[in-house]
Amino acid sequence: MKINSQEKVVKKLLKILSELNLERKKGIHEPYFNKKETSYVQKSVNSTYVSTVGGFIKKFENEIKKFTKSKYAVATVNGTSALHISMMTLGIGSNHEVLIPNLNYIGSSNATIYCGASPHFIDVDSKYLGIDTNKLRDYLKKNTFTKKNQTFNKKTFKKIIAIAPTHIFGQPSKMNEILDISKEYNLKVVEDAAESLGSFYKHKHTGTIGDVGILSFNGNKIITTGGGGMILTNNFKIYNQAKILSQVSKKSHPWKYNYKGLGFNYRMPNLNAALGCAQIKKLKNLLKAKKKLYSRYESKLKNLREFYLLKELPDTKCNNWLITIILKKKNKNLLDKILKTTNKNGFNTRPVWQLLSQVPHLKKYPKMDLSNSINLSKSIVCLPSSVRL
Repeated sequence: MKINSQEKVVKKLLKILSELNLERKKGIHEPYFNKKETSYVQKSVNSTYVSTVGGFIKKFENEIKKFTKSKYAVATVNGTSALHISMMTLGIGSNHEVLIPNLNYIGSSNATIYCGASPHFIDVDSKYLGIDTNKLRDYLKKNTFTKKNQTFNKKTFKKIIAIAPTHIFGQPSKMNEILDISKEYNLKVVEDAAESLGSFYKHKHTGTIGDVGILSFNGNKIITTGGGGMILTNNFKIYNQAKILSQVSKKSHPWKYNYKGLGFNYRMPNLNAALGCAQIKKLKNLLKAKKKLYSRYESKLKNLREFYLLKELPDTKCNNWLITIILKKKNKNLLDKILKTTNKNGFNTRPVWQLLSQVPHLKKYPKMDLSNSINLSKSIVCLPSSVRL
């Protein structure tokens, strides 16, 4: 592609962003607040219960359970802490490996290492960004062996204990196929649904399909608690253990401080939960607004041939957290120019995260052929996606 034709494509994209009347100099996904958030947070302040005790925490957990139809929920300080506790409840530890998609936020890999286990990087589907299940099946057949109904890595001899699918940008992964693989190889399933509150796979909310799942309520998510996460499960044993571990394993008592073992100070503060209780009341309207924004982008971008808009998997419902375009192979050299030009002109766009296999402290861990994720890392542009747009 010639330089002048590159500039022509970028100018077209800039024109479209301008025609959509997007606010400039704003974050890629900003929270949306009104008086209700101020009122709820003030109630928490007035009550003096602003830390890890208070009525808003349980109320927020109940609201999330109601929306996701998860049997149990445990509120935590962030999504990574929720992943850490979730993995601990499944017995993930030393001499274990967890299969993690390479095109991903770093949280699930770090949580695996916190448990003393090793992340094992697998490739993603080039169309929908979730785990490439066909490629994974072939890889596991060639590179693992089974002993006493457990799966082991032929090279490291470590037990592959779990798989952690991530619903990237809110796009549900192919969970039925992932569950089939997990049954065949006796793997636990930890769903990283950090970005996918409001997304559904075959009428089931993401994060409720595997053994355990997590949500994030960071400031850039669909709804926010400032910093916060949630563990979802339908298994009482996992729930009970998660609740104990997230509250420093303290035995329940009105005044005594006795402990059951090692625990973590991961409980969500009441002040954050108050914000979440206000936010979740508008969740359905926020999801409608996100869908409308996606449709506006779809209408404007349909005639550009150099890239395509990421679409949801059949039989799924996506929350459209980050609206994303993917450059076609011959146009990958456009990525830097699009990012530089759009940001220079006040439109906050971004590429996908650094591939996990390329992060310095993660390079030593096992991996399969990652060609799809490598190509995608040079092709993805996330567009301004705030609800207010």
